[in-house]
Amino acid sequence: MSRLQRSGDKKIVWVTGASSGIGRALVKRLAADGHYVIVSSRNREALLDLQLGHAKLIRVLDCDVGSDTSMVEAQRRLEEITDELDLVIACAGICEYDDNLSLDLTSYRRVFDANFFGVVNTLRVAKPLLANSRQPVFAAVGSLSSVVGFPRAEAYGASKAALEYFIQSVRADTSKVSLRPVLIRPGFIETPLTTQNDFKMPFLMSADAAAERILVGLERKQSVIDFPRRLSWPLRLLNLLSPLWYRLCAPRITRIRKLRKA
Repeated sequence: MSRLQRSGDKKIVWVTGASSGIGRALVKRLAADGHYVIVSSRNREALLDLQLGHAKLIRVLDCDVGSDTSMVEAQRRLEEITDELDLVIACAGICEYDDNLSLDLTSYRRVFDANFFGVVNTLRVAKPLLANSRQPVFAAVGSLSSVVGFPRAEAYGASKAALEYFIQSVRADTSKVSLRPVLIRPGFIETPLTTQNDFKMPFLMSADAAAERILVGLERKQSVIDFPRRLSWPLRLLNLLSPLWYRLCAPRITRIRKLRKA
């Protein structure tokens, strides 16, 4: 199969976490607009299904962004597909809650491998190809959960907070070069991950609506894309007034009533 080459105003895009949720919705919109899209996740069958009907526009690159070994091979294969990348959207991620503050290190490492180190791995692999683009963009999906501390979200929220700082630091380091880092912070989105939640999710949005917000934000050259505003603005305010959050809000939603020894 021939290598991808930019044509006119059409971009070459790499989307990780493309097999479901926001990533899948983004790929469908990008391909519908005629952009070339390289799709990645651990689920090859889902990626091949996504490719159906768009064989000329979508290329499959199955990999595990949280695995260093997998990403070494992914880099080799990526460089066989294209010489350049205009846009990378790192959507891959998982969520595991810490019930009863168990502090299970295996769970924490799984979450950080996918949500934080997976993004670092993605940028490391993509950077040489982004350097060949005139206006490269690297966008990573964080979460509004990083704005304030949520009960049970010690692992997930911390991984997204680490991701947020990483992107902000990359922005500082690339302030004199063309690379534009973008932080995406969605609220609750209808995805296979959120279907497992056993609590009310305010202002729940569809993955298609989330993809629309992201692409509009990228087009407007926003450095931080927060949505929905009905959730992001109250959380920002609570971050500024954090004592109110921890005194009034957090006690109402925590499930821990007694500290366990193990």
